[in-house]
Amino acid sequence: MNRPLQEFQDYLRYTRRFSHNTVTAYVSDIETFYLFLAHQHLRDDEVDKPVIRLFLRDQIDKNVSRRTLKRRLASLRHYYEFLQDKRYVKDNPFLTVSSPKVVNPLPRVLYEEEIKLILAANETRTDFLRERDQLILELMFATGLRASEVINLTLQSFNLNERFLMVLGKGKKERMVPFTDRVQKLLRNYLNGTRKELLAKRKSSQPTNVLFLNAQGNKLTIQGLRYILLSIEKKTGEYVNLHPHLLRHSFATHLLEKGANLRVIQELLGHESINTTQIYTHVSEEKVVKEYYTAHPRAKKK
Repeated sequence: MNRPLQEFQDYLRYTRRFSHNTVTAYVSDIETFYLFLAHQHLRDDEVDKPVIRLFLRDQIDKNVSRRTLKRRLASLRHYYEFLQDKRYVKDNPFLTVSSPKVVNPLPRVLYEEEIKLILAANETRTDFLRERDQLILELMFATGLRASEVINLTLQSFNLNERFLMVLGKGKKERMVPFTDRVQKLLRNYLNGTRKELLAKRKSSQPTNVLFLNAQGNKLTIQGLRYILLSIEKKTGEYVNLHPHLLRHSFATHLLEKGANLRVIQELLGHESINTTQIYTHVSEEKVVKEYYTAHPRAKKK
C-alpha cells in the first residue's frame, strides 16, 4: 500500500470513524484502480477523464456490475478529493464523471406464513443449539437488527425486565430497540441453559460478555450466522433465500403494513436518512396492488 492510500485509510478509520467493513471496501476499490493504472503505466497525477473512461471500459469488459462500478467511482471520487486536499494532485478528475444508473430492485420480504414455517422448522430440531438459534430467529424478526449488530450484542445490551436493548449501529451510533415477550423468555432460557454449555466448551480462560457463541464457545461470526440461517432454511424444504437482511426487510415492511410511522421505523432500523427507509413504502405499495387484484371481484383479469 502506497503512502497516500495509507493516509486515506487512516483518515477513514480514525477521523471519519468508518467501520472496518466500509474502510476495507474503500481500500479494495482504490487498489483495483491502482492495479489498472499500473497496467497502463500511469501515476495518480496523470489521471484525467479519458483515463477514467478507459478504466470504466476495462471494468465493463470484466463484467463488473453497475452497482459495484458506481461504488468504485464514489470511492475514487472521495479518494481524489483527499489527494487534492493533501496536494498530492492538482485536480479531482472524478468530480465531472457521472456514475452509471442503478435500478434498485425492491427487497423481497417474508410473508407471515413463511415466518411461521421457518420458526416451526427450527423448533423440530433436537440438538442443543436449537435454543440459541430460535432466539436468533425471534430476535431478528422482532428487532430488524443488522447481522453485524446481532453478533456484537453483549450481556450488557439487554434490559430484560423492561424488554429493550441498546444497539451500537453504523457510525458507532447507539439506539434503543424494544423486543417481544417471546424474545424475553427465549433469552432467559438461553442465558440459563445453552450459553452456559457453550461457555464450558470454550478453550480460552478469558471471560467473554458476548451474547451469541458458536459451538466452540467463541464469538459467533457473520459467516456463522449466515450458515445458521441457511441450515434452518433447508429444514423448511422451501427456498426463501433466508439471510440476515431478508429478516430486516421483513421486520420493516410488516411494521409499515400494520400502520407504524416511517420515522419510527427509521429510528428502529438505525437509518441515518429517511430516504433509506423510504424503500419500504414501495414494497408495501406493491403488496397493496397485488392484494387488490387478488381480492377485488371486479379487478380480476379475465
